[in-house]
Amino acid sequence: MAAKEMVRVAMVQSMVDTEAGAGNVERALAYLEQASAMGADIVCFAETYPGPWTPPLSYDPLPGLCAGAKKHNLYVIAGSIEPVAGHPDRYHVKEVLIDAQGEIAGEYRRTSPPGPWIYQGSWFWDFYYQEADALPVFDTPWGKIGIAICSEVYMPEVSRMLALQGAEIIFLPAGVPKPGLWDTWRTLIFARAIENLCITATCQNVFAPDDLGLTMICSPEEVLVESIREGVFVADCDLARIRLLRALPDTWDFPGEKHCKPGIFSHWYRPELHADLLAQIGRVSTENSIGEDQEP
Repeated sequence: MAAKEMVRVAMVQSMVDTEAGAGNVERALAYLEQASAMGADIVCFAETYPGPWTPPLSYDPLPGLCAGAKKHNLYVIAGSIEPVAGHPDRYHVKEVLIDAQGEIAGEYRRTSPPGPWIYQGSWFWDFYYQEADALPVFDTPWGKIGIAICSEVYMPEVSRMLALQGAEIIFLPAGVPKPGLWDTWRTLIFARAIENLCITATCQNVFAPDDLGLTMICSPEEVLVESIREGVFVADCDLARIRLLRALPDTWDFPGEKHCKPGIFSHWYRPELHADLLAQIGRVSTENSIGEDQEP
């Protein structure tokens, strides 16, 4: 069956009650109901929402979320942390993709940067973070999607690897409000869409009515929706346009229309050059990496 050409994406700027714990799952289910009423196909929550976001792992959000996805016929991306196999004192930051039948369709564990310092001692998170080593993409009725987490937006290689595997939408759920980084985040989220000829979408957790988060949904040609407030925000994403942009030669222009540079993957990419350079950079990075007991 051919992939569908239009998808309505909903990003949830999630309100977190740090005292409620499992009560955040009930709030998440209310967000799903709201997104369904807005005609959403895929709903994405912010990083580690609805939790648990820090040890101890006192509840499991998946049964409720799976039931909600099935009830509303939605694909849902939600977050939590999980113990690392063989190292119960270490944790992965994980996003789970639930399909419209309420089944687990995929999982992504954060890969960048290397642990453990990024989460230790945080006022919201406080655990020994362990990076993972896989960048999967996931099949949906609308085609392939990829997931990255928060500041992985600063690593263009992460989004590029997802796009090269066929991801036409890349979800980048983020953590806590960061108004001091609004300008750079706006630029980075849009840039990842432009350079990968894909849809990019991000959202953040907020903790009080006056918190200012950042939700964005971008195509390669324009910012489709943007908000700093709590709530559910939707955009209709034209995947037929994404496929056209990826298929066209790089010399094609669209006079009088919003447009970007098409043909990046088919005409610009040089794996014989880029792979060698990335391998060399990786070797240097490993040799100079921060030790587990060092501060960045």
